Amino acid sequence: MRLNRQTDPMQIKRKITLILVAIFIVILAGSSGYYIIFGGKPRFIDCVYMTVISLTTVGYGEVIQITGNIPAQIYTMVLITFGMGIILYGISTLTAAIVEGELSGILRKNKMLKEIQKLKNHYIVCGAGETGRLVLEELIKNNEAAVLIEQDEENIQRCKAIGDLLYVQGDATDDENLFGAGIENAAGIIIVLPSDKDNLYITMSARMHNRHIRIISRMIDQKLEPKLKKAGADSVVSPNFIGAMRMASEMIRPTVVYFLDKMLRSGRGDLRVHQITVSEHSRVAGKTLIESGLKNKYGLLVLAARYDREEIVFNPSPNHSLKVGTTLIVMGAVDNIAQAKKTFELLDIG
Repeated sequence: MRLNRQTDPMQIKRKITLILVAIFIVILAGSSGYYIIFGGKPRFIDCVYMTVISLTTVGYGEVIQITGNIPAQIYTMVLITFGMGIILYGISTLTAAIVEGELSGILRKNKMLKEIQKLKNHYIVCGAGETGRLVLEELIKNNEAAVLIEQDEENIQRCKAIGDLLYVQGDATDDENLFGAGIENAAGIIIVLPSDKDNLYITMSARMHNRHIRIISRMIDQKLEPKLKKAGADSVVSPNFIGAMRMASEMIRPTVVYFLDKMLRSGRGDLRVHQITVSEHSRVAGKTLIESGLKNKYGLLVLAARYDREEIVFNPSPNHSLKVGTTLIVMGAVDNIAQAKKTFELLDIG
């Protein structure tokens, strides 16, 4: 039997389990038959041994006297005729699974799912089309932990070229796949499927499973935005709207667009605008901006600051106070931003 590479791993796992159970039942039934035919006189282990060497046709000598015992001989012939078919089918199926990589694929999938379940505050991307692949690439460049949910094998393979990829192969509208991607512990989910209806459904499901997760959803039909927001989306992005704004910006502010493109698409790809929040555990809480060392220690340019829901302060002064909960908009190298986030958002690392 040849296994299809596109077969669902769960189906393959169930098939292998059934084969192993069938082999066990054949051996158990064969051994019990010998034990009954000989009136319980031989040891049961000898009956098992006789069954195994009969089915595998290894040719060892009889441990219980079959020759001359007509019922035992007839039973042995029936056992070999029907039992060997099951044994050969099982061995060929298991061999095909190993040779074609299906079994190793199941093991890799289980290992990956265990890695995903260990993640905390990661991001989930639903859909690996052109938009989803670019979203994944940006998250990975920013050293963020990300998990992809995608059905199409070709899309997954293209995304693997970006770097180490954690993924769940399946339909993102299936709650089982959302849980497989760690929806309960995720910090955010980006939904970029081509269907607005699917995006709306996943938005509702994500909000039900994680009340605190940040949800960003793609939208084609502008009229759907209120429904997506009501379903739980924190932000809705329209590719048509973004495209229109880009075209207008190319016309009236081309140098600004060129600057942003160079920042996002440079060969090094390590310059980004990011946000850093001052946590209650940070040593910089209560200090001023200049005392925080963002410029001198991390080489970051502070573009703006916002405390709670107050108005954004653009180009804050060096004496701007960093209260707990203040979010800073900074620009700089990705690695430097990551180091600064450890000091500002986590416990002091010295």
